[in-house]
Amino acid sequence: MPRISVAQLFDGNADALELSWVSGPRETSPVLDSADVNQSSQGLIGHLNLVHPNWIQIFSRTEAAYFSGLDDQAQREALDRISESELSCIILADGEKAPRSLADFGETRQIPVFSSPMASLQVIWVLRTYLGRALAEFVTRHGVLLDVLGVGVLITGESGVGKSELALELISRGSGLVADDVVELYHIAPKTLEGRSPQLLKDFLEVRGLGMLNIRTIFGETAVRRRKNLKLIVQLEKPGGGNLPGVERLPLNASVERILDVDIRTVQLPVAAGRNLAVLVEAAVRNYVLQLRGIDSTQDFIRRQARYLDSQG
Repeated sequence: MPRISVAQLFDGNADALELSWVSGPRETSPVLDSADVNQSSQGLIGHLNLVHPNWIQIFSRTEAAYFSGLDDQAQREALDRISESELSCIILADGEKAPRSLADFGETRQIPVFSSPMASLQVIWVLRTYLGRALAEFVTRHGVLLDVLGVGVLITGESGVGKSELALELISRGSGLVADDVVELYHIAPKTLEGRSPQLLKDFLEVRGLGMLNIRTIFGETAVRRRKNLKLIVQLEKPGGGNLPGVERLPLNASVERILDVDIRTVQLPVAAGRNLAVLVEAAVRNYVLQLRGIDSTQDFIRRQARYLDSQG
């Protein structure tokens, strides 16, 4: 399951939130594990809560004023109470300074304490989005993920069917490469899968006969994407003996593939000499977008046919 240390959390947001490390360990900082977070009744991040503590406690100006108003004994008791939970770190927002008891707590209990000049709500929004991606459940799929006309499209099929060649042609027509060969799909929202590339393979596309191509270097910055939400799967099928069983000539119902409890629309495209697959993929994307708007060409044709038959009867 995905895991992230508090030190990684700090490094990944230090610039955006202007974070400073106030106290607590860095080398042995606590780790947030998605399995533990999902099974816990604690909130992931929120303002200081002594009754139902969060994994990440935010001290805004209001919470800092309340905490500073307590006497030393009450401050220690409050910190002891939240330390008994799955506390990972404390962040002072709104430019608040850490009281001596809080800084000492970070050192003695091995709990990192950060500070940020940003407003507490902004800190929560940024970190919640960051953690949603960092701790998202994920799977890997074999294929090529592209941004085609603004839609995330995963091209799949057997080895040697022509996925990379098709991807290269689509890139030359203005599409963007997200990942080749190994596509990581992260479940970042109830109905959303975000596709990314492993760091080792980022920007590269393998094409038989040409080897590894650095798409960013060849086509420029606009030819690559860091991530893209998956919306459509295009499965390339190579006919055997001229036949392609299982592929409907006029599909009446949309096909879907379920990945991490998310249904993704799928389209099967036969591969044959003379077929311009890049144009077909772009047409499939345009048709998918129209269907999202309630325009279904197949159903329109069926209704037209029904009206014609009625008029002839």
